[in-house]
Formats: sequence, structure tokens, C-alpha cells
Amino acid sequence: MASRADNIASNMSLANFSKATELKKRIWFTLGALIVFRFLAFVPLPGIDPIKLKQFFERSAGGILDFFNMFSGGALTNYSLISLGVMPYITSSIVVQLASSLHPSLAALKKEGESGRRKLNQYSRYGAVFLALIQGYAMLRNAEVQGFAVNPGTLFYVAGLISLVGGTMFLLWLGEQITSRGIGNGISLIIMAGIVAQMPTFISNLFEGGRTGSISGFLIFGLLAMLVGLVLLICFMERATRRLLIQYPKRASQNGMMQADRSHLPLKLNTAGVIPPIFASSLLLLPLTITQFAGNSISQDSAWGSFIVSLNQYLGHGKPTYMILYALGIMFFAFFYTAVVFNPEETSENLKRNGGFIPGIRPGKSTATYLDYVLTRITVVGALYLTFVCVVPEYVIAQTGVGAMFLGGTSLLIVVNVTVDTITQIQSHMLAHQYGDLIKKAKLKGRMR
Repeated sequence: MASRADNIASNMSLANFSKATELKKRIWFTLGALIVFRFLAFVPLPGIDPIKLKQFFERSAGGILDFFNMFSGGALTNYSLISLGVMPYITSSIVVQLASSLHPSLAALKKEGESGRRKLNQYSRYGAVFLALIQGYAMLRNAEVQGFAVNPGTLFYVAGLISLVGGTMFLLWLGEQITSRGIGNGISLIIMAGIVAQMPTFISNLFEGGRTGSISGFLIFGLLAMLVGLVLLICFMERATRRLLIQYPKRASQNGMMQADRSHLPLKLNTAGVIPPIFASSLLLLPLTITQFAGNSISQDSAWGSFIVSLNQYLGHGKPTYMILYALGIMFFAFFYTAVVFNPEETSENLKRNGGFIPGIRPGKSTATYLDYVLTRITVVGALYLTFVCVVPEYVIAQTGVGAMFLGGTSLLIVVNVTVDTITQIQSHMLAHQYGDLIKKAKLKGRMR
């Protein structure tokens, strides 16, 4: 029989949504903040020649710049105030998270609860400022070397660094405002908005190619079918969990009877999230990026120049070597990041401290060994799933010559995950609103008094 919460959730409609005034305010605030983000993507840095900038990005297509440009929503191609996006904060957060699992003092902060998380978040912000300064200087230096900086002097560097660091910190503040006053995780929504902003261009180019005859209708249908299939697969696999039964000792209830409590420990199939494909693709795109930044300074006749050129030939998109290394990199980082973020020994100690145990498994070291065994098995499935989702679009793009970074597995993972989480939060707000209406309609004695 369905519970009362299930009945309320099934009765959600547009009429109920129209009555949730607080939810509508949160959604409008979120949309307004994302519109501000998109406007800032077209505000260029001072001292940049737009014509030479466009020529540079036409020459550097396919490198790591396209990868970062996807997360910035096209802001990097404009060299705008928010060209760095929130990537410095994401990188700093990953570094702090890895350090908190390896360094004893940071690990102690992680166990302090809310206060410890605030300190770690503050360290992530400091790291974001530091990385924004380094990446901003590299961007401005690249503008000077490639020749699309108008007057590359001291004032150009000072104004550019202030603008880039300020733009990144403003995006962090905007993301925090969305999280507290809007719907969903603000940082994730900003990244997703940057990726989705390229969707109209991709679709228009696809159908324009079909109209002119450069792309067959069968190929367009196949690409759209692949997109739908990958989205359905991601939705299913990202919500898949391995639930371990946790049992607690018998305790006295209000009726005086002894009752044993049961719970479940959910282990996600994909614990690493989108980190493995991001790390793997970034490492593989480094040689091509070095060549693009170096320009003519590296002679192809030298040993280093010939090595870089041959490496770029083997690591091009769609090449067998690139596909194999990309798949192996995703699998490696999936196991590595899962081992960092989930500690079986710490989990077993917490269960033992609270009196919980897995039926048939002795508490302590045996429980940690069992958790590690189960986590390793499900991580194999998760790594294969990530490899399939990321490698198949790369292969299709390379073979057909149609597609963009929007079609890649990393962007699809981010868009689907953020969308599902946001919809889940909207449903939670609507459920809470309906519960509030039920309480107001109920004739409780305390309310009557």
C-alpha cells in the first residue's frame, strides 16, 4: 500500500505548483542569476583585439582551450571577465578534498562537522584565488604571445588580473546566492548553464547541415537517438546504488518490547562522478595545447619538436591510441578517486561505534574488508559505464566529423546529473508545501487554542 507521502507526490500538478509562492520566487531568482552569468560571458577584457582573438581560436580548435571553453559557456572565446569560470574553485576543492583524506590535520578538520567543513571551504576559496591569479596571468601572457593584446604593458596585466580574479570570485558569490536563495547547487548550475548555452548552436548547425545536404538525415537521426539513449543510461546508472543492510542491537521501545532497528548503507555505483573523464581528457590534451601555445617557437626539426608533432598525431581525436589511453585514464581515475573519497576503515569504525553491524560480518576489520570488496566490484561496473559514456561520443564525433564538446560524455554527465538533482529539490519543496497545507487545514486542538 502506498504511503501518504507517495500519494501526495503522485498528486503534484501545475495547480499545486502555482500555489507554491516561495518555490516560484526561488526559481525566478535562479533564472535571474543565470541570466546575469550569461550577460557577463560577453563582456570582454580591456585591451583585447577581437579580430585577432577569433583567428587564434580558429587555429587552436580541438585543444584543451575548447575543453575549458565548454565549462565557461563560451566566455573563453570572448576573453570575457569570467573566462576562468568556476574552474579554479573546482580544482581547488578537489585538491583540498584529496588533501583532507591524506593529511592528518585536514582529516581532523573534516571530522569536526559543520565548523570543519566551513574551514575547508574557506581553504578552497583561498586556493581558488591563487589558481585564478596563475591561470589569469597565463591567459594574459598567451594574449601577448599570440598577438591579440593591443598594448601588452604593466597596466594591461594589472587590469586583466583584477578583472579575471574578480570575475571568478563574483561567480562563486553568485553560486552561493543561488544555493541559499534559489534552487539547486549554484556552482553546478553555473557549469550546466555554460554547457547548455552551446546547445542551440549545435542543433542549428546540425539541421543546417541536413538542409544543405552536407549531413545526411540518417546521420542526424542516429545522433539524436544516441543522445537520448545516453541520457537514459546516465539517468539510470547515476541513481543506481548497492544497499548494504545495517542492523542495530535490540532496544526497548515505548511499549516495553525489545525491537531491533534496521537501516541501509547506500554505495553509489559511480562514486567518482565526473572527475575521471575530466582528469583523463585534460592530461591527453596537454601536448596539443603546448604546441598551440608555443606556436613557431618550437622547431619541428629539433628532437623535442618532432616528438611533440608525432605525439599530437597519435593523440588526435578518434585515433586508436587516444581512445585506448582515454579509456584507461578514466578507469584509473575512477578507482583512484573512489579510494580517496570513501574510506572503508573509517566507515566500519563509525558503524562499530554506533553499535551497527552487517549481518554475517564481524564488526571492525572484517567489515572494512567486506566494504572494500563490495566497493571494488561496483567500481568496476561504474568505471566501465563511464568509459562507455565518454568514449562512444568521441568515436562518433571523430568518424562522422559532426558534433561538438556539447556532445561529449563529460558534458552529458554534468547536464543530466545537475538536472536530476534540481528536479529532486523542486519536488522536495512542493512536497513540503503540500504538507504545510495539510497542517493548516487540519483542525488541531493546539491550533484552535
